[in-house]
Amino acid sequence: MTQLQFKDAFWCKEFTFHTGYEALVQRLLDGRKMCKDVEDLLKQRAQAEERYGKELIQIARKAGGQTEINTLKAAFERLKQQIESVGNSHIQLAVMLKDELKGIEEFRERQKEQRKKYESAMERMQKSKLSHYKKTMESKKTYEQKCKEADEAEQSFERTSASGNQKQTEKSQNKAKQCRDAANEAENVYKQNIEQLDEVRTEWEQEHIKTCEVFQLQECDRITILRNSLWVHCNQLSMQCVKDDELYEEVRVSLENCVVESDIDYFIKTKMTGTQPPDAIGYENYYSREPNRSNSSPTQSCGMMKRFSGLLHGSSKNHTESAIPSAPPLAEKTDVVYASVFVNEQAGITSSQDYRVLYDYTAQNVDELDISEGDIVVVIEENEDGWWTAERNGQRGFVPGSYLKKL
Repeated sequence: MTQLQFKDAFWCKEFTFHTGYEALVQRLLDGRKMCKDVEDLLKQRAQAEERYGKELIQIARKAGGQTEINTLKAAFERLKQQIESVGNSHIQLAVMLKDELKGIEEFRERQKEQRKKYESAMERMQKSKLSHYKKTMESKKTYEQKCKEADEAEQSFERTSASGNQKQTEKSQNKAKQCRDAANEAENVYKQNIEQLDEVRTEWEQEHIKTCEVFQLQECDRITILRNSLWVHCNQLSMQCVKDDELYEEVRVSLENCVVESDIDYFIKTKMTGTQPPDAIGYENYYSREPNRSNSSPTQSCGMMKRFSGLLHGSSKNHTESAIPSAPPLAEKTDVVYASVFVNEQAGITSSQDYRVLYDYTAQNVDELDISEGDIVVVIEENEDGWWTAERNGQRGFVPGSYLKKL
C-alpha cells in the first residue's frame, strides 16, 4: 500500500489560511503530551517496584525460624533467600524502568528543538507571504482607483472639447493625461507586487513541503519509540512475574497491531485539509471586465459557507473503538470558523431519492440528523462538501453522504 504523505494532504485553498500546517503542529504537540504520559507511567511504576523490592528484602531479613530444626528449617531458610532474591530483582527492574524513562525524555527534548527550528522558519515565511499579499491587494486597489480617475478625466475632456472652450479644453486635456500616467504607474506597481508575491508564495510552498516531510519523520520516530518502549516494558514485567504473562500478552498483541503506517494514514484521512496548494494570485486587467464596472457585481455569488475544524485524537473513545470497523471518514463540518468562497450558483445537486443507511451516525450539531444502519432515508440535496440533506420520519438535516447507498 502506498504511504500517504503529509506534504500532499495538508494544503489550504485559501491563500491567507494555514489550516493544514496548524493541524500538523497540533498533532506534534499531542504527540509530545503522549510522550509525557508514558514517562509518568514508567516513573510511577519504577517507584512502585522499588518500594516493593525493599519491603520484600526487609521481610526476608526480619523473618525468624531460628527455633526450627532439620529439613523444615532448611526449607524455611531457602524461602527467605528466594524472597530476598525476588526483592532484589524488583529493585533491578526499577533501575531498568528509570533508564527507559530517561531515554524517552531525551528523545522528546530532541524532537522539541527540531520542531521549534522549523516552526520559526514557517512563521517567518507565513508572515512574509501575508505581508506581500496585503501589499499586493493595496496596490491593486490603488490601480483600480487610478483607472477610474483616468476614465473620468478623459470623459470630462471629451465633454469640454465639445463645448468649444479652448482654455478649459486644454486644462481638461492636461488633467486627463496626468490621470492616465498615474494609472499606468499604478498598473506597473501592481504587476511588480504580483511578481514579488508569486516568488514569496513559491518559497513558502517549498518551506511547507520541507516542514511537512520533517514533521512526518518526527511522527514516525515518535510512534516507533513509544511502541518499542511499551514493548520492552511489557517484556520486563513478564520476565519478572511469569504468572502475569497472560495479561501482558494481551498488551503485546495490541502492540503487534500498532503499525506506524496505519497511524499515519488514519491521521491524514481524518484531518486532511486539502490535496493542493493555493492557486497563484493572477493579474486582472481593469479593461477586460464587463461594462458598467462601477455598479456591477460578481457573477458568482458567495452562496456557500465553508466550515472548518479539527477532530480531537487520543481520547479514551478511540482506544475502545479500535476493534470496531469504522465508517468512511466524514467531510469536515463544524461551526467554528467561516470563510466565504466563490462558488457556482448550482453547487448542489437537488434530488429526491431513497437511500439505505450503511453506518450509524449521531448528530453533532443541531442542523444534523441521527441515522442508524439499515434506515431508509430520502435524500433532498447532494452537496459537494460531502454532507447531504436527508429526511427521515418527517425530520430533516445533514448526514454524511458516504454513509448512504442508493437503493
